[in-house]
Amino acid sequence: MSENLYMSDSVQYPYFYRTVPNELHLSAGIGKLLKYFGWKWVSIFSTDDESSMRAIQILKEEIEQNGGCIAFHETLPHHGRITYSEIEKINRAIKQSSTVNIYYFYRNTGMSLNKIWDFQQINVKSAHVLITIAEVYIINPNQKQFQIRNMFFIFKLYKKVMPNFLKFIREMKPVWLANDYNANNWWKDLCHSKCPKTIRRDCSSTKKDLTFTPCFTTIFGSSYSVYNAVYAVAHALHDMIMSGSGNGTTWTRENSEVLDSLPWKLHQYLRNLHFKNGLGEEMYLDENGDLATGYNIMNLIFFQDTLKYQIVGRYNPYAPPGQDFIIDEKAIVWESSFTQKPPQFRCTPSCHPGYRKLIREREPICCYDCIPCADGEISNQTDMDTCTTCPDDQWSNQKRDACIPKVITFLSFEEPLGITLTSISMLLLLITAVILGIFIHYRDTPIVRANNRQLSYILLISLILCFLCSLLFIGHPEDVTCILRQTTFGITFSIVLSSILAKTFTVVTAFQATKPGSKLHKWMGSKVSNFIVISCSLIQIVLCLAWVFTAPPFAYLNMRSEIGTILIECNEGSVIAFYCVLGYLGLLACISFIIAFLARNLPDSFNEAKYITFSMLVFCSVWISFIPTYLSSKGKYMVAVEIFAILASSTGLLGCIFFPKCYIILLRPERNINKGLRKM
Repeated sequence: MSENLYMSDSVQYPYFYRTVPNELHLSAGIGKLLKYFGWKWVSIFSTDDESSMRAIQILKEEIEQNGGCIAFHETLPHHGRITYSEIEKINRAIKQSSTVNIYYFYRNTGMSLNKIWDFQQINVKSAHVLITIAEVYIINPNQKQFQIRNMFFIFKLYKKVMPNFLKFIREMKPVWLANDYNANNWWKDLCHSKCPKTIRRDCSSTKKDLTFTPCFTTIFGSSYSVYNAVYAVAHALHDMIMSGSGNGTTWTRENSEVLDSLPWKLHQYLRNLHFKNGLGEEMYLDENGDLATGYNIMNLIFFQDTLKYQIVGRYNPYAPPGQDFIIDEKAIVWESSFTQKPPQFRCTPSCHPGYRKLIREREPICCYDCIPCADGEISNQTDMDTCTTCPDDQWSNQKRDACIPKVITFLSFEEPLGITLTSISMLLLLITAVILGIFIHYRDTPIVRANNRQLSYILLISLILCFLCSLLFIGHPEDVTCILRQTTFGITFSIVLSSILAKTFTVVTAFQATKPGSKLHKWMGSKVSNFIVISCSLIQIVLCLAWVFTAPPFAYLNMRSEIGTILIECNEGSVIAFYCVLGYLGLLACISFIIAFLARNLPDSFNEAKYITFSMLVFCSVWISFIPTYLSSKGKYMVAVEIFAILASSTGLLGCIFFPKCYIILLRPERNINKGLRKM
């Protein structure tokens, strides 16, 4: 397996065949194992030979494609014995962090994993998992200072028992291995007490302490690969010879001549090789000349004083997708000191749902901070790079891991604020209705007859409508109620202000008409007052109708004003029309205020101009303060501000104009005479 990866280039090396998987597949298999368990923080140890370095580069790319990171990569010389300083370098690297350690060493590079473990000085803590492609040999695994336990995953070639192989081993003579040092040692290991009695045999050499080697490795090792390689060549030779014989059934001299004169023809038969071995397994070479086989994934298990290989998975790069990588988690024996099984290896802990990753500057992408998602965003999986924005009609829950429907809110009759405003409106409406009843009952008294009692009736009725229209602002907004809210408000208040303007005009004309030679007597009738009320109100009605037919108010869902809330509110439709209605009301109020202010000291017994002045002062103050408060409010509180302005301004008019008169009517009836009025 130590051949250069370049040997897989069929153009440069058309006659190279590999009977074991190449390093490309091995790197992919290790990458799949890391991905399966979610191990993303990896340390790599390898030899510095060209083949290993190229394979490690492929492995790094595989790890990074799966979202993993390389904590560090340490290289060791591929020949010679490891020095103490190199062991210290490995120790320092391992102590840096808790990682998955990958040992990429080949047996035939002069650096096998057992050479490292033989030092028994490598400080591998139980918080690590080791993945290797080399056989692991341990001298006395029960030694106290040697604390490696069940943390190995080993990628090894498929190993199976070949037919009659055990019989061959039992009948084999040691003299056949006399000139092969490694084979001779292999044969001696069969005498070890750990080997099955069916294999163990009498040894001609003296027994001695041997390196503990699992019998599975000792007996079979790479024998299965050699077995398949020999049969591959045999089948190719057979096909070539039989193709040259004509009938393909008997051996002839012509066959021998074909074999001697045209050996290069063997390659085309190797390329097209496809056969079943003695175990009935399909064997063929891929387009690169590699035998289509794979790896066993093995768990190295320490139990008391025994060492055992346990197959826990397989990786076959030639299998269909989804079947190429198989892991049997139930067969895995995890190190007892692991608090989590399987353990997790990360630079930083996983970001739980509700958080997202924030990559740290100048560090690998696996090293990050976990920050909570912003309002309105969620993450419902671990380790999400970005948070997902919730739809407009939904909002993130408290944990930021799910979107929930936004709370629909509006100023309702059931909530405390709605109940309070409704109660105040009904109370003021009742008070106004009582005052209207008092004025009707005492309609013939001088104080009621003063300043046109019809205007007083109109004003009181319009104030009742003002208190009623405030109720339109409470409840679930609909298109119809949105239109009625603003138009009813604008028209009723225009009637109120028109009535007050007519009252003020009546006060002024009444004083002027008393002067000698005055011609204002003809303006003293009720027709003039009614004309003022109707004409001024009609202008507001025209404005409201224009508003309704051009850009009427409508109900809409406001999803952005308040966090986690859908506000059902009325959109004015046309902001210009809305402020034109308010502006016209302000104009009527200003005219009434100016005229009343100028007429407040007129010496007339019918003069109520000073009360109108105070009422207009209250009215203007309320609506001047309303505009900035209204613009700075949101949702149902914006509606509450407008309702408060309606109630406050209407109450100011009611109190300043009618409370003094009711006081005289009910509590000071002796002043409700013409003589009393003159003293006012």
